[in-house]
Amino acid sequence: MNAASPSFREELERLEAIVRSLEDEDTDLDQGLALFEEGVRRLKAARKLLRAAELKVKRVLESADGTLDTADLDD
Repeated sequence: MNAASPSFREELERLEAIVRSLEDEDTDLDQGLALFEEGVRRLKAARKLLRAAELKVKRVLESADGTLDTADLDD
């Protein structure tokens, strides 16, 4: 991740702010659509960051013989 990319936490915080704005009755349709589009982009980015973290955890758990112990991940 480069310095310009938001962290997973930052993506979630912005998503929460977007939801609050969308729930506000004063948000007009154009603003609501723009927020919705931003939310979809940020959700995709957060999912990508989460998948990358999951892969990293799996790599760390991989044994020297090439087997993968994911018992703790499945609980």
